[in-house]
Amino acid sequence: LEKMADMMLVLQDQGCPNINFVTPTHYSPHIVLAVDIAARKGLHIPLVYNTCGWEHLDILKQLEVIVDIYLPDFKYTDVEMANEYSSGANAYPEHTKKALLEMHRQVGDLIIDKTGIAQRGLLIRHLVLPENLAGTRKIMKFIHDAVSPNTYVNIMAQYRPSGNAHKTQGLTRAITAEEFRQALQMAKEEGIMRLDRL
Repeated sequence: LEKMADMMLVLQDQGCPNINFVTPTHYSPHIVLAVDIAARKGLHIPLVYNTCGWEHLDILKQLEVIVDIYLPDFKYTDVEMANEYSSGANAYPEHTKKALLEMHRQVGDLIIDKTGIAQRGLLIRHLVLPENLAGTRKIMKFIHDAVSPNTYVNIMAQYRPSGNAHKTQGLTRAITAEEFRQALQMAKEEGIMRLDRL
């Protein structure tokens, strides 16, 4: 724990704008303890919780007042797609919706300073899949209607088949420029205007 705390402080001293914990859930108890040590030694930059979106509410509630920025994915809304593409995770859509609502309750909409650096809030990532398999419109509608119309959303175009994806119907190719354009249009039509495109 002391070593983790010291690493955070070194990153801060080197000028890092935040501490980004990637896929951190299974380490969350250790992170909480290390952050407590680091904070007592002067850690003051934002903490980012970078996750796939599948989070337990009880763990998220333990992170309140600790995490400054939540950076979750919202992969898909369709139960069948979740089941097929995420190894039986048919509860992913509903589980993630609840997690997003809790994250937003804690930190609110994303706040960016005048230099363009995020300071606090929720930033949701959404990876566009071929043939709209991710259910982009439904995701954007949920974000607008249930989370906040001012949610900052990163719509991502970088899907490429890897591993066994080339064997899975619908996932055998990258998305087209037109599919990406349509995803952005869907977001705008559902009222999402704070868009970051990658």
